[in-house]
Amino acid sequence: MDSGIITIMLPLALAFIMIGLGLELTPKDFARVTKHPKAVLIALFCQLILLVGIAYALCKVFALEPLLAVGLMLLAASPGGSTANLFSYLFKGDLALNITLTAINSVIAALTLPLIVNFSIMHFMQEGQQISLQFSKILQVFGIIIIPVCIGMLIRHYAPALTHKLNKPLRIFAVIFLILIITGAVVSERQNIANYLGQVGAATAIFCICSLCIGYFIPRIFNINSAQARACAFEIGIHNSTLAMTIALTVMSSATVAMPAAVYSIFMYIFAAVFGTLISRYAPLSAESPEAAN
Repeated sequence: MDSGIITIMLPLALAFIMIGLGLELTPKDFARVTKHPKAVLIALFCQLILLVGIAYALCKVFALEPLLAVGLMLLAASPGGSTANLFSYLFKGDLALNITLTAINSVIAALTLPLIVNFSIMHFMQEGQQISLQFSKILQVFGIIIIPVCIGMLIRHYAPALTHKLNKPLRIFAVIFLILIITGAVVSERQNIANYLGQVGAATAIFCICSLCIGYFIPRIFNINSAQARACAFEIGIHNSTLAMTIALTVMSSATVAMPAAVYSIFMYIFAAVFGTLISRYAPLSAESPEAAN
């Protein structure tokens, strides 16, 4: 991809997407965690511990080459986003909980994502290979995630009419942007794409399925009701691949690291739709007995 597009246009476009995410959040979304502490803590445990561990195991099982392993770990460390909220809405998840998880995950990811990626670099990369995420780049990641979200929240607070006008265009832009960066990443690595699909296709597909299943069934095991479990499933199961790819291409300057997120994006929407359809059919909300959320 053209260097100007990578260094300027990708971060700028992602900023608009993260502003769109901020438009859906209010300070109350952060405070709401006190109403559903059990569901939030379980979801965060699944996101930050279980899925990162599964991604690491998949890197080992499939013997991924170092850059692809770092890319899969970057994807695992990426939070959910507005797409997760959309799926939760479509399949009758607890949307308030979903928005709360998105808000909290966005803040936590600014801190945990660099830690997980740096661990991956140290573990998988050999000395002399040129890839890093040093302090200045960690600050860049923090800025990419937090600052636009805060801008979006401020717009929502001070200009609600503008918020209403911007919501739909920014959602459409997010989908178009995702398609464009996937296409750009694939084109830039077109000579190696078949090899990448062979190496990381199965790993990302399994990771996507595991993310959705863990996000739903672990909360259910701990007596979280089905609507909240659905919210957890989509928040945990639909990672922000746009964020992962932009960090890979801009902050880390590696199209190869972006490949797992690009491949994952192909599976993500299909698997999430199938998963939502299955739980709607076999675990309908009306069929369950009332359960305490805490």
